[in-house]
Amino acid sequence: MSQRFALPNTAIFAVLYLLAVLAGKLAVMDELDSSVIWPATAVAAVWMVVRNDSRGRWTDAALLFVLTVGGLAVTGTSLSVAAVHGLVALLEAVVFAVAAARWLPDVWAGDGEEGSRRPLAHLDDLWRLLLVATPSAFCGALLGTLGEELINGDRTVGNAAVWLVRDVVSVLLFSTVARRIAAPPRDERMMIEAAAVLLVSVGAYFYVFEVNDTLPIGFALIPVTVWAGLRLPTLLAIAHTMLFGTIAAVLTLHGTGPYAEVAGVTSRALIIQIYVGILALVSLTLAFSRDEREALIARMSVSEQEATEKAGLMTGIVNSMTEGLAILDQSGKLVLRNPAAGRLLGSTSTVAAGTALASDYGFFHPDGTPLTDAELPYQRALAGEDVQPMDVLIRNAAVPEGRIVRFNVSRLATHPGGPQHVVVVFHDVTADRRHRDELMSFAGVVAHDLLNPLTTIEGWAEVLETELAGYKPAERVSRIQRAAARMRTFLNGLLAYTAARDGKLMPTTINLQLLLTDIANSRYDHAESAGKPPPQFAFGQLDAVEGDPVLVRQLIECLIDYAIDNTVPGNPPQLSVASQAVTSGMIRIDILDAGIGIPEGQRPSVFSGFHRAEDPGRSGLELAICKRIVERHGGAIEAGANPYGNGTRMSFTLPVGRSAYARTLENEWNRQAVGMTSPQPR
Repeated sequence: MSQRFALPNTAIFAVLYLLAVLAGKLAVMDELDSSVIWPATAVAAVWMVVRNDSRGRWTDAALLFVLTVGGLAVTGTSLSVAAVHGLVALLEAVVFAVAAARWLPDVWAGDGEEGSRRPLAHLDDLWRLLLVATPSAFCGALLGTLGEELINGDRTVGNAAVWLVRDVVSVLLFSTVARRIAAPPRDERMMIEAAAVLLVSVGAYFYVFEVNDTLPIGFALIPVTVWAGLRLPTLLAIAHTMLFGTIAAVLTLHGTGPYAEVAGVTSRALIIQIYVGILALVSLTLAFSRDEREALIARMSVSEQEATEKAGLMTGIVNSMTEGLAILDQSGKLVLRNPAAGRLLGSTSTVAAGTALASDYGFFHPDGTPLTDAELPYQRALAGEDVQPMDVLIRNAAVPEGRIVRFNVSRLATHPGGPQHVVVVFHDVTADRRHRDELMSFAGVVAHDLLNPLTTIEGWAEVLETELAGYKPAERVSRIQRAAARMRTFLNGLLAYTAARDGKLMPTTINLQLLLTDIANSRYDHAESAGKPPPQFAFGQLDAVEGDPVLVRQLIECLIDYAIDNTVPGNPPQLSVASQAVTSGMIRIDILDAGIGIPEGQRPSVFSGFHRAEDPGRSGLELAICKRIVERHGGAIEAGANPYGNGTRMSFTLPVGRSAYARTLENEWNRQAVGMTSPQPR
């Protein structure tokens, strides 16, 4: 059945409303001269809500008034009372339409799109419907009671209460049916249980209202309503309440049943109305709660199916990856891994879920020195460090020849305070590194072999320059000398890079304060001899580091020279250097300058081999050498913007000094005053 039938046009509403008025007159208590069942209230309310946004809503409102007056007058009601009831029906419908537009806008959406409307399906909808129905029924009861009192002079507060409860119950039941009738149940097994509920209910009501009608045991009928609300579809549960609520009211009207013994017609009418209202609330509450539970279970089933399908797809993707993938918990134990991880690490059994992935599986630095557990990239990530991709040498019984595997580590995003996990992606870079190392070794050999003929060229160029002094061809000899100087710079860079890559590390504790002061003095002397503005240095706290003193000096000199060379023309170079602890075991050193800076898009590439600098006298390998030195010490290097102004910040990490000398230096720093001036170059 379509939504068009559930929300009919004006003509169909008019017919339904007139039938509801005539049906309500059949449930009139003669002593009270009022109906105990009045479905017309619900029909009028839904009518005005549906037509609220249409152009003919005022025509519909006038038609509602006319049908109420005409229907009541035809059934014997006086014209004046019928007019009062017409005004009451119009007022209740208008108040309900206004309130429903505010509290239930997506249930009755006027003449909008049918797809935007939905049935009353949630427990929250029931309470909102009760909230909407109560003020409209209250307005109608107040106006109706006052109007009939002016006409007949015999209306009381009890009559208003009967009117209020009757109209609220009518709206709860009949308006819910109006939004549910488009989807009747089709389950045959459910229909069998519905027949059983009907038979039991007929027997129970017959016994209470006919066989044993003198005992006040009407409450014993509530369990069958509970049964219907819990087990039957909502539409059938509402129909059950309407049917047996009507039976209870009609039998009470005819003087039979437990409520017929109540003294006073008004009290009797109020009691039966409250009884029907309780049945309606119990049935609707249980039915709506069941609907919400079933809808939630259905969504969970769909979500579970989708999650299962996605999990299967992800499992297939992960297992088919050529790169290894592993997820480790905060204790370093594997939670998940793929087969490629086992192949790359040398043994599937050593990377099974629940085992620890530690250094005793044959993890080494690329130069062959063993890796400790604290140096493993995923352990550093769990400690909160931002870990750059790291190459690790894998050598164990399954891979006796060794394999270079690149570890790419990242922390899983979890809620604050939740367990920490890391994702590790393994990539075999053995062939790449072998190819690169062969190229660099070849370049180093070639560079070394080319130095001898280059020296010869420089020597003969110097002889030619002397012999041709004062002649014009001497200028061409100067070009040869400049080209030879550039070639020597390039060859020296290749040799320095090879040394930084292949040379054996001789780590010791390095006093950065003394080292930087010496470097600063040498740069000051060089600028003075060259007639250039001397560089200005500012030193912060400089903790001791553990490293090869030759390579660390080469690293810092290279970075300082890079900063000086990139100074804005006409300004003296300004540099500041300081260190701070970033993790347990690593120190970060920052070198800041006020130079021209590095464009953001070029910062990641400045450390790549043969990056061309602005200075034609440089080989382009200087920063690549810096990167190699830092990585050989287990650290990382990056270029960024100076956070305090123009220029660049070069940041790199080195191991913290481990000797007693380093601890002594640290204690000296701690004893210094906060405002102490750092040593300056002479």
